[in-house]
Amino acid sequence: MLASWRDGPARRAIEDFVRRTTDPSSPEVIPAEERIVVTDNDGTLWCEKPMPIQLDFLVRRLGVLATADPSLRDQQPYQAAYERDTRWLGAAMVKHYRGDDTDLGLLKAAVTSAFDAVEVEEYDRAVRAFFAEADHPTLGRPYRACGFVPMVELLRYLEAHDFTVYIASGGDRDFMRPIAPELYGVPPERVIGSALGIDYRDGRLLYRAEMDFFDDGPEKPVRIWSRIGRRPVIAIGNANGDLPMLEFAGVGLPALRLVVRHDDAERETADSGGAEELLARAAREGWTVISMKDDWERVFT
Repeated sequence: MLASWRDGPARRAIEDFVRRTTDPSSPEVIPAEERIVVTDNDGTLWCEKPMPIQLDFLVRRLGVLATADPSLRDQQPYQAAYERDTRWLGAAMVKHYRGDDTDLGLLKAAVTSAFDAVEVEEYDRAVRAFFAEADHPTLGRPYRACGFVPMVELLRYLEAHDFTVYIASGGDRDFMRPIAPELYGVPPERVIGSALGIDYRDGRLLYRAEMDFFDDGPEKPVRIWSRIGRRPVIAIGNANGDLPMLEFAGVGLPALRLVVRHDDAERETADSGGAEELLARAAREGWTVISMKDDWERVFT
């Protein structure tokens, strides 16, 4: 079932954990209803560099606004969007993972205003249209083909052993929901993520020009508990913002903490910017690090 995984410490750790926690005769068996898996999305299930896929979607929206209003072109993040400056945009996310939200604050303010009063169904259609035509800027493949095949295999493997998988991402919940069933086989109701505020008006749901919450860092365990009401026993991430989610896993139960390391310059990227703290913690605590270069026979379809 893990056909794209090479034999090695990461695969053996996964298979050993599943065996120990699902075998009825094992002293560490976990009841099926408590077999909760939470996984990050950006950089864990699909590509995150040179910038998260959702950021490209948002940048296109900001670029349209900057094209229509020249006065926006001299201020960030509209300038970066208008000039297609992926370096500035990607650096804003890395700075966030390192504790500096200066540029991310500018980006969040622009994004919330860009979707003010947009209906949820209209946003859903825009996301689907984006995935129907948009390509990754450096890999030269459609975004809908940028999901990591070994991770999708892992989700199916866990589900086959009665684990229930949730996506818990800093990305926008409503951006992931339209594509998650196709890419990952995860239904919309099991997607946890950041969210814009929403108002109800005369039978319509409309976004507000403000964040409801940003599901990253310490907010992740809060949102996981709010949605599921259980601690996960498997948590998977790739960046510093995932650290609290991995810490939250498995108190009182066996836990498996998985960290995806981007170290494959030939097939994806060798860039761990924004993951330094998580990787250091994984080394200290003995968490399982998944090397894209060494552990995966293939990365994409």
